[in-house]
Amino acid sequence: MRTYLTEAIKDYKITLSEEQISQLERYYELLCEWNEKINLTAITDPKGVAVKHFADSLSIFNYINVPQNARVIDVGTGAGFPGLVLKIARPDINLTLLDSLQKRLNFLQVVCNELNLDSKLIHSRAEEGGQDLDLRESFDLVVSRAVAQLNILSEYCIPYVRLSGSFVAFKGDADGEIKSAKKAIGILGGKINNTFKFELPFEGGGRTLVEIEKVSPTPDKYPRQNGKIKSKPL
Repeated sequence: MRTYLTEAIKDYKITLSEEQISQLERYYELLCEWNEKINLTAITDPKGVAVKHFADSLSIFNYINVPQNARVIDVGTGAGFPGLVLKIARPDINLTLLDSLQKRLNFLQVVCNELNLDSKLIHSRAEEGGQDLDLRESFDLVVSRAVAQLNILSEYCIPYVRLSGSFVAFKGDADGEIKSAKKAIGILGGKINNTFKFELPFEGGGRTLVEIEKVSPTPDKYPRQNGKIKSKPL
């Protein structure tokens, strides 16, 4: 895993210390151990995790300026990608991990404890957290690798972003999604600033980062209940 990861990010703007690489190695070991008990990821081989989870997560630093001590929330974090990888690479980040499944959060707590990572874990559905006044419009950066279409994902995530902050969606081929999501993003108070397309190393596939800036407050009624978000997307 170490060899694949080191090679995969050799041209990245972020540089990892030996300690940080060791932390990612331990993260990988725990991921494999826990994946036998709960479904965390379909990718468990060292090359796959190094490229499609770790290098993919770290790619944000090639394109997005993440301020020092930024408040970052990973919505629907799952096994901790990209949020926990960002925290390992940039310990100054003030990280919150939000997920609807307690079992996944139990895994993430073990990883945080073992790697001595100070992160806040929240058990909540994304749309419920977005209406929580302690979380709503309070983050410099919101990230998500969730698989929902961008118009739906935007309703889950943009409410968390403070004014002039950003939501960065990790996507594959997203041209069609971006086009159909522009109306929803505008309604929610955002605008697409940039889209960054690149190929992951070791033929890991094409990726797109969609950077959405928060330009006006999200109307109070958003996010709606989960059923409405999915049945009547903006």
